[in-house]
Amino acid sequence: MVQSVFRSGFLVRATHTVLTWVVTLVLFLHDTDLRRCEQRGELLRPALFFLTVVLSVVLYFAVSLKDPGFVVTDPEQGPGEETEAMIPDCRQRRCGYCLLQQPMRARHCQACGRCVRRFDHHCPWIGNCVGEGNHRCFLLYLLLQLAALLWALRQALSGVSPAVSWDQWFRANGVLLAAAALVGVMSPAVLLLLGCHLYLVSINCTTWEFMSRHRISYLKSRGADDNPFDRGVLCNLWDFCCACGAVTWERVYQRSLQNSV
Repeated sequence: MVQSVFRSGFLVRATHTVLTWVVTLVLFLHDTDLRRCEQRGELLRPALFFLTVVLSVVLYFAVSLKDPGFVVTDPEQGPGEETEAMIPDCRQRRCGYCLLQQPMRARHCQACGRCVRRFDHHCPWIGNCVGEGNHRCFLLYLLLQLAALLWALRQALSGVSPAVSWDQWFRANGVLLAAAALVGVMSPAVLLLLGCHLYLVSINCTTWEFMSRHRISYLKSRGADDNPFDRGVLCNLWDFCCACGAVTWERVYQRSLQNSV
């Protein structure tokens, strides 16, 4: 894990951590609702806010350092010769970089230099891929991060105080305004990302598949609205949240073809 921390994403992770704790410190040191609650001896709200920030940082590092589902060896058995003969799209291709057979929905990530199962995208902010191994954790992180950002924005605005002139107002509130601006920029970005991923999870589609459908062998021959992995919103959400272990997507693909006949 120590080696993982000092990979190429170390600077990004350090920046994220420093900004998070600087904003948190600003909110606790200025005359915000959090500070006023502390002064009155009402510690529940400050404790909950601090716990939310801590959990968001823990989840950030969990997603950043967790194995996203790297393909490390060739599968012991593929979809089978009979299946490949009947369904050419099920044929596993060999990665030109790793020289390993790619399971269906896997893709090689140039940034990580590895093939990733159920590849979604490479996230530069976490310095890691999002794939079958950490996608659930990534979605949970986005949800908690959004809650922390919106709460922090509310606290920053609660500490802005009036002044007799614009110059004095900026001097008195400059640090809080800077924190509010940073949080205000990040909040819509995280909200948009969370909304997009919730939609894609609900239809059992990855970002890569959604953006590059026309180039993916097992999707380009199907209709624009035909997703072989989509089992309905409730089943998709259940599979995403509760499925354990690697999924053999070739079998899922084959079943979808048999059901459509």
